[in-house]
Amino acid sequence: MTAIALVKASSIIVATDLEGAKVSARNQFQGKVNALTPGAVNAEVVIDLDGGGSIAAIVTEGSVKSLGLAPGKRATALFKASSVIVAVTA
Repeated sequence: MTAIALVKASSIIVATDLEGAKVSARNQFQGKVNALTPGAVNAEVVIDLDGGGSIAAIVTEGSVKSLGLAPGKRATALFKASSVIVAVTA
């Protein structure tokens, strides 16, 4: 049976430079920013994961600037287990 994990993009936290930081979110996926789509207030950030696949997150434009997010920049996507919906296919 195939399982798919669904996480709402606005529930994903994007971080950079987490070396040694302790966080409560156990789901942490590292990769590189592939694309940024700016908006009036928020931006979509797509992170290509080191293990394959990608994650899209919604962050504020202020966060894009303060984190220095740009294509090629290393970033970590974090989310809590309570934000995950699991779907299975038969």
